[in-house]
Amino acid sequence: MTVTCRKFCILPILGVFAALVLLPTYSDPASAQSQPACCNDRWNPKWTQREMWGPGMMNPGQRQRMTRHWTFMHSSIPQEYRNVRNPFVQEPDVVRKGGELYRQKCSTCHGAQGMGDGEIANSLNPSPALLAYMIQMPMAVDEYLLWSISEGGKAFGTAMPAYKGQLSRSEMWKIITFMRAGFPSDTQSIKK
Repeated sequence: MTVTCRKFCILPILGVFAALVLLPTYSDPASAQSQPACCNDRWNPKWTQREMWGPGMMNPGQRQRMTRHWTFMHSSIPQEYRNVRNPFVQEPDVVRKGGELYRQKCSTCHGAQGMGDGEIANSLNPSPALLAYMIQMPMAVDEYLLWSISEGGKAFGTAMPAYKGQLSRSEMWKIITFMRAGFPSDTQSIKK
């Protein structure tokens, strides 16, 4: 009796599995004629049939940003930026000063909230980085940010100026502290 129960209990599960695998997928007759049969397969959809990244797969803005990221992750950056750490914490005075410097040097391109929507952003190709999102990414470590601000984007074909001759390292760290604080417009709300 136990064997019979097991046998009959598994049959409905197998039936559901067989129905899912064997049922034909719906496809529009017009699109089915223009696409090979492999692309209508729900287990191997069309977007998996091509490479996602590679030569010619990215627009120029993506390529330049990815090149910077790839260089940081796989190649060497100048020794002066390796293993550096921001000496500042998110204290109101530091964030306030960083906000002032950001508004003077960065917001024209990157926008007040780091959304890449500054006054001249539309005239730049590639467009300015979305700092509000980038600052939250795992790769946005201190050494990457300092390297990017200091050296700019000339090596990667972007209009990002090199600030190492215009700002002190301390001022760059304050800008980074401001960005890490979330681009606050009211620095009084920053907790000590």
